[in-house]
Amino acid sequence: MAHIKNDGVIEAVRYTPGGEISVVRAYQRRGAVWSDYVLLGRTELVELLQLGKHYVTGVRKASLGSVFETRSEVRFVDRHIVSGGQPALRDLLVGVPVF
Repeated sequence: MAHIKNDGVIEAVRYTPGGEISVVRAYQRRGAVWSDYVLLGRTELVELLQLGKHYVTGVRKASLGSVFETRSEVRFVDRHIVSGGQPALRDLLVGVPVF
C-alpha cells in the first residue's frame, strides 16, 4: 500500500453556534518542512479539500518539529467537513479539541 503524504494536520477547531466549522488551527506542509500553526477559515479549508489536498487530524509531538501523531482523514462530503467514518450530517471533527 502506498504511503499518502499529508498536506496538513488539523489540531484544533472552532464551531459556529449553528454547528459549522468556523476556523481550524492546522499545520501545513511546505515542501520538506512544516509551517507553524495557521488559522484556516471554513471556506479556505473547503477549497483545499476540493483541490485534493490531504488533511488529517492529529497533534504535533513536543520538541519534534516535523513529527505528528495523526488520527483520521478529513473529508468534504455533502457540504460538510467530517473526519473518520462519521456520516455527513453536520461538520464534525472527531477527537479534535475545541479552542
